[in-house]
Amino acid sequence: MKSFLTRLLAISIATLSLLSQSAIAQEKSIVVSSTTSTEQSGLFGFILPIFKMKSGIDVKVVAVGTGQALDIGRRGDADVVFVHDKPAEEKFVSEGFATQRNEVMYNDFVLIGPKSDPAKIAGGKDIQAAFKKIASSQAPFVSRGDKSGTHAAELRYWKDAGITPTPGASWYKETGSGMGPALNTASGMNGYILADRATWLTFKNRGDLTILVQGDPKLFNQYGVMLVNPAKYPNVKKAEGQAFIDWILSKNGQDVIASYQIGGEQLFFPNAKK
Repeated sequence: MKSFLTRLLAISIATLSLLSQSAIAQEKSIVVSSTTSTEQSGLFGFILPIFKMKSGIDVKVVAVGTGQALDIGRRGDADVVFVHDKPAEEKFVSEGFATQRNEVMYNDFVLIGPKSDPAKIAGGKDIQAAFKKIASSQAPFVSRGDKSGTHAAELRYWKDAGITPTPGASWYKETGSGMGPALNTASGMNGYILADRATWLTFKNRGDLTILVQGDPKLFNQYGVMLVNPAKYPNVKKAEGQAFIDWILSKNGQDVIASYQIGGEQLFFPNAKK
């Protein structure tokens, strides 16, 4: 009897081991390197459970600035890159780290500042003119300084305004941080800051800050998604990564993005090419 129970226990353990190994083998997941704006705005928290329910694929997000997200892709440490700096994305493709860039959605940047508005830019719709006034008044300005898509856009606006702000200047502070922490710094300093609208809408610690400049076509903020080139990195999960991209570009994926709102306001606007 004892011998029979021992054999039965051994068979049970072996069966459980096989079932466990089978479950692990069937588990599907991908790594997406993306921006802090898609993560901190709550978009991923909203759309990814829906994608997993439909596909069975778990998505692990690494949320950093766009420059860092692209570098993760360049190392082959992500399956998909989902960012918002079109020139940098096109370079990523031209260098062979992806074979195709797909446009997914857009929103816009807004210029935030204190209600007291020492640079007198409130109500304006010209981002270059606003940057000139901030530099002229040397009112505090907070820059992410992290090579993110938002930082890249900010630097373009300074360049177009004919201004090269000096890091370390008394009025220009680089944080080297994501959008949320940078907004916290601006709130503490009562300073100006460029932000993506989605993160601003979800930001709670606003203090005396408000939107002062918006509506300039130059503030358009496009997002793109790319599968990291599996020919360059054989470890890339091509099928699962492409399944995520196909879904997010599909009518269902685009509708899910459009349905994400905060306080009744839509944060992202899908524009995948049909």
